[in-house]
Amino acid sequence: MNITTEFPYETTHEDVRIPLSDGTRLYARIWRPLTDEPVPALLEYLPYRLSDWTAPRDWQRHPWYAGHGYASVRVDVRGHGNSEGLPGDEYDAQELADGVAVIHWLAQQEWCSGRVGMFGISWGGFNSLQIAALAPEPLKAIVTVCSADDRYDNDVHYMGGSVLAVDMHAWAATMLAFVCRPPDPAQVGDDWKEMWRKRLEAVEPFSHTWLAHQSRDAYWKHGSVCEDYGAIKASVLAVGGWHDPYRDTVLRLVEHLDPGQVRGIIGPWSHQYPDRGLPPGPAIGFLQETLRWWDQHLKGKETGVMREPLLRSWISGSHPPATVYETLPGRWVGDASWPSENVNPMAYALQGGERIVASPQQTGLDAGRFFPFGNEADLPPDQRDEDAKSVSFEFPVTDAPIEILGRPRVKLRIRMDATRGQAIARLCDVAPDGASTLVTRGVLNLAARNGRDRADDWTPGESEDVVFDLNGIGHTFPPGHRIRIAISSAYWPWIWPQAGSAGFTLDADGSFVELPVRRHTEDPAITFGEPEQSEPLGVVYPVTLEEPRPERLVVRDVAKGEWRLEVDPRYGGTRVYPDGLEFTEDALETYTIQQDDPLSARTRSDWTIRLHRPEAAWDVGIETRSEITADEHDFITSDEVICKDGEEIVFHRTWEKRIPRTAG
Repeated sequence: MNITTEFPYETTHEDVRIPLSDGTRLYARIWRPLTDEPVPALLEYLPYRLSDWTAPRDWQRHPWYAGHGYASVRVDVRGHGNSEGLPGDEYDAQELADGVAVIHWLAQQEWCSGRVGMFGISWGGFNSLQIAALAPEPLKAIVTVCSADDRYDNDVHYMGGSVLAVDMHAWAATMLAFVCRPPDPAQVGDDWKEMWRKRLEAVEPFSHTWLAHQSRDAYWKHGSVCEDYGAIKASVLAVGGWHDPYRDTVLRLVEHLDPGQVRGIIGPWSHQYPDRGLPPGPAIGFLQETLRWWDQHLKGKETGVMREPLLRSWISGSHPPATVYETLPGRWVGDASWPSENVNPMAYALQGGERIVASPQQTGLDAGRFFPFGNEADLPPDQRDEDAKSVSFEFPVTDAPIEILGRPRVKLRIRMDATRGQAIARLCDVAPDGASTLVTRGVLNLAARNGRDRADDWTPGESEDVVFDLNGIGHTFPPGHRIRIAISSAYWPWIWPQAGSAGFTLDADGSFVELPVRRHTEDPAITFGEPEQSEPLGVVYPVTLEEPRPERLVVRDVAKGEWRLEVDPRYGGTRVYPDGLEFTEDALETYTIQQDDPLSARTRSDWTIRLHRPEAAWDVGIETRSEITADEHDFITSDEVICKDGEEIVFHRTWEKRIPRTAG
């Protein structure tokens, strides 16, 4: 990592309040180059608190952009951080309208050239795409990282039409804790507690809304730019990582947007900016790459960025299973079109007659984290135990490597005696010693086999062919290895089990897997600079005497036939900011299931957050507890929030709700 201390421009920064038409003011921090010439503005727009939670990351990139001739602006979404107003649902119409207003405000400032770019990762990448689809005139270019074009089938809520137990709940619980954090009196003054109380009164657990929409209806279509790619007028640089759940969006954007407005990059990365150096690497000079994008589209400079291949992809070499990799073997390739003329489907017939697929309910405990962040236990370990709980088929790799790039597909001929069920397919790379490395996977809620917008019961005893895609991947299977496709009927805790499902019969002779095989080309060298960032903020992470708990712990209760997965998401722990703020957060996610009972599934998330300014005698705490269970007919949610100012309980509320199981 190269820390840049000298820039083409000297810089300054200030905190401002951006006024909206209804009188609400959004809290913003603006880094600007010291110049008399107007410059383009870059916007990053998030609910994650610029004054503390994202501050370390913000200081890595916003001052860097300012030093290279841009006004780089970080804004807190309405009702979050130190912005005024009340919080809403994720990506709701108010959030997007506010974002459009911010873009127009930036374009009208005397220091702005009138041209605006927008960027972000995850939430900020989502709303960059969504606001681009609203086409505000000043917005000329965006960089969207680890984001999704489809809020239903490529987000944290549903996968293949099935409820994502692992992140539907965990993310709803996380946002419940996050939205309950107070404004900081150091920024908003003595009104902080009244602002806080009003926010807390408006809080509603996200899980209520998300579980109320179990099929792809109008709720999910809102903000899903796949509904109309043509609405996006800005130039789009789409970036993802093969270890991020949103990487398929990059493939769809380069396919559906005009080639003259889009470029895509997919690396080996997790859910992180590609310059941060977090596993798996290698990291790239991402800020320099985006500067080429901004200079081309916001300053009119010819940087050559539009002469790059439409899609630049990292194809990983074969590697043994592990839960973390500092760097992965592999190479960069470039494709001038997508779908690429270099990629052709190759079908492998499964064969072997009828096979019973009846996986125990704990199948999936070795799935790894849905959102890998670069932690030690994020990625899937050796898949042999999972493979043993599945029905597997193998294909030897003989004379030459088989390189794949894109989305594998399976067609399964299934007979089922229940009305509901799920099919999960995992693609694995099996080494000569038997080690099984997960390459990619896909899921289908069998009720969604005719479309994600409907829930069709299966006719018991009937056979049907179902087709679904696995997540995109770039991977090389070397000679001497075996390609394994493993089919299971359960995948906990990623996928919430269907009531009454005991598996299905697979007719292997009528089934196949189709791999996107890329012919090995001698591609022109694709290179990136070494990562650069501006000087760090100087946050201190105190070392505690407590023994850290495991990141992922699996516990088996033999007598009860119960399995429990405990996950510490390791978001940040305790840190001390240069202005004296002490910020502490702790979270534990628990997923429990009995091996023979799909109705025993239970998720729980516990959060504690403390914000403390010793010199100001400011000490607030937030505690939340969230649980989801289900019976045959309903999801049952339970949530509790306790907020304190010192010893004073400012807010305490519980929610209990039953939500009918329609498709989930």
